[in-house]
Amino acid sequence: MSHDLHHIVIVGGGAGGLELATQLGNTLGKQKIARITLVDRQLTHIWKPLLHEVAAGTLNAHEEEVNYFAHATKHHFEFVVGNMVSLNRDTKSITLLNKISTSPTEGTQEISYDTLVLAVGSVSNDFRTPGVKEHCYFLDSREQADNFQRDLLSLYLEAQSSQTERDLNIAIVGAGATGVELAAELHQAKYTFHKYGLNRINPKQVKITLIEAGPKILSALSPSVSRHAYKQLLDFKINVLRSHRVEKVDAEHVYFQDGTHIKADLKVWAAGIKMPTVIEDLADFEKDQMGRLKVYNTLQTYTDQNIFALGDCAHCQPEAQDQPLGPRAQVASQQASFLVDALKAHVKGQTLPMFKFTDKGSLISLSHNNAVGELLGQVNVQGFVAKSMYVSLYRLHQAAIHGYTQAGFITAKDFITRRIGPKIKLH
Repeated sequence: MSHDLHHIVIVGGGAGGLELATQLGNTLGKQKIARITLVDRQLTHIWKPLLHEVAAGTLNAHEEEVNYFAHATKHHFEFVVGNMVSLNRDTKSITLLNKISTSPTEGTQEISYDTLVLAVGSVSNDFRTPGVKEHCYFLDSREQADNFQRDLLSLYLEAQSSQTERDLNIAIVGAGATGVELAAELHQAKYTFHKYGLNRINPKQVKITLIEAGPKILSALSPSVSRHAYKQLLDFKINVLRSHRVEKVDAEHVYFQDGTHIKADLKVWAAGIKMPTVIEDLADFEKDQMGRLKVYNTLQTYTDQNIFALGDCAHCQPEAQDQPLGPRAQVASQQASFLVDALKAHVKGQTLPMFKFTDKGSLISLSHNNAVGELLGQVNVQGFVAKSMYVSLYRLHQAAIHGYTQAGFITAKDFITRRIGPKIKLH
């Protein structure tokens, strides 16, 4: 591909970044109007809302991941593996560090751009709580989810080789979508482990505790959705602690500011987000209190009209919104679709359109056959219907990156695989 073409570099291969690279590749890249490059530090993509299932072992990530190199070849864009560590706006270039390389010098690479899109998402915020980094798991990446699943399985295998049954205490800090979904998934997983013969840990002896600093779970959703999810978690015998602020964590316990504590063999931190280091290091960019890059409704940053931002790392407030958009998958997806047309106009030097967000609602998975949520901000849904809608969100993401025909084949394959394969990952 000619390097004389306008070069659009997208940093971050999450849902928004990959959807944008794919659609730009299928249009501008295929027509040789622009050169499209996607940068990510991983070799494969997995839809982030699936990570709680990967962590619980109820989903095999190898069957869901998308290889960036193969996908780029098929959809007319380039992929470069690396972690962005610096930006030079004067030379219009970024520096990457390839963590796969053992030598920091040999692993660095500079990429020039004409237009840069930052889609690096967010990471968990431990709020500098003592012991969290050392003793808690996070679910920001496939690697972290795999680590939790591996250690959870190891506990079951160790118990199986012993002569006595043992208890297992799991604590999840943060009752937003990730925390609630993980708690429900682990409830289901403990019975599946027992069913497959790992029975030295009795399901009744697996104590799952969900911890929330605020007065209610799922605080971003309506009170009725929060109440229904809370009731469902109680039906699962999950211990839900509201208005419990964590003071510190050690290897065996979670301590609260009121002086109480609970025992926990495994601890997951899902209590808030912050910006990745690469965004924190962009000192000359205008940001909000969360550290997100402020963008106009064109998604161009306040600081540089040739640098766009989308998703969790962008502070965007469309005219019809009372407040800035939150860190939600549908925001990133809608912004990616918007940027397909906006960047075409940008390459041609035309006036850019303005982004408008349509809130299609929120859905929370509570098991394989159950979910809860609200649609269009006012219609509450639950049960199997809500779960079907929840699954359809992933299918729409697959359609955005693979096309509807291939997404249909993938759906059929998944239906067969999940019927005949094991219900939990045991390796």
